[in-house]
Amino acid sequence: MRIAVVAPSCRIPAETADRVRALAAEAAPEVDLFVHPQCHLSDGHFAGTDAERAAAFVACANDPAFDALWFARGGYGANRLLEAVLPALGETARAKAYLGYSDGGFLLGALYGAGFARVAHGPMPQDIARGGGEAAVARALAWLARRDASVVEATAADGPVAAFNITILSQLLGTPWQPDLTGHVLMLEEVSEHMYRIDRHLFHITSNPGIRRVAGLRLGRCNAVPENDPDFGRGEEEVARDWCARAGIAWLGRADIGHDADNKVVPFG
Repeated sequence: MRIAVVAPSCRIPAETADRVRALAAEAAPEVDLFVHPQCHLSDGHFAGTDAERAAAFVACANDPAFDALWFARGGYGANRLLEAVLPALGETARAKAYLGYSDGGFLLGALYGAGFARVAHGPMPQDIARGGGEAAVARALAWLARRDASVVEATAADGPVAAFNITILSQLLGTPWQPDLTGHVLMLEEVSEHMYRIDRHLFHITSNPGIRRVAGLRLGRCNAVPENDPDFGRGEEEVARDWCARAGIAWLGRADIGHDADNKVVPFG
C-alpha cells in the first residue's frame, strides 16, 4: 500500500517526516510512505504557496500509484485550496482514503460533500511530536493500512457519523462546500479557544438549518482552553448541551476525539 503525505496547511520539518517513516517501517511494514517535498516548503505561514499546496494535493490524489492521502498537519490554509482542488480531482481520486483533522476538516468536509466516500478525521504525522504521539501515528497507520476497527472511536459504528474541529466547521457552514450531514451523528472537538468563542461557534453551528437535521451531537475534548477574564462561568459540555437544547438537536454525550495523542479515528459516513 502506498500513502502520500501532503501538507494543505502548514509545513512539517524533515526530521518529523523521518521519525514518521521510521515508525511506519515498524508499525505498518506493508506501507510505502511517500512524503511529498511540498510538505517542507515555506511561504510565510504556509507549506508553500496556495498554488504549490494545491498542485501537490491534486497530483497525489489523481495518481493511481497512491491508495491514500494523509494530511501532514493542521494549522491554517486548507480552505484557501478548495476552489482550485475540488474541480481538479478525477475518478481516481474518488477511490482513495483521506485522513486528517483540525484545519484539514475543510478538505474532509468538502470531499465528503462531493461524494468522496473514504474520508476520516484522525491523527496526522505532526502528532508524533506530542507526548505519546507515536501511538497516535500508529493508530492512523493502522486505519489507513488495515482499516483496523480497534482504532476507531467507539460510538462511530452506531450510524452515519462525521467529525470536525468546532472552529473549522463553523467557518465551513454556509459555503458551497458545506456537506449534507442529515441523519449523521456530529462529533466536535476544539483546542486553544476561549469558552466564549466555543459558545459563539456552537451558536453558529447549531443555528444552521443543515446541522439541525443531524441525528445528534457528541462533544470531544476541548483542550488548552485559555483562562477568561472574567471567568465565563460555564464549561464546554454545559455550553454544548444548552445550544443542542435550543436547536432541538439530540445531545448524545462525549466522543473520544481531540487535539491530543488519544485522538481516535472517525470515518465519515
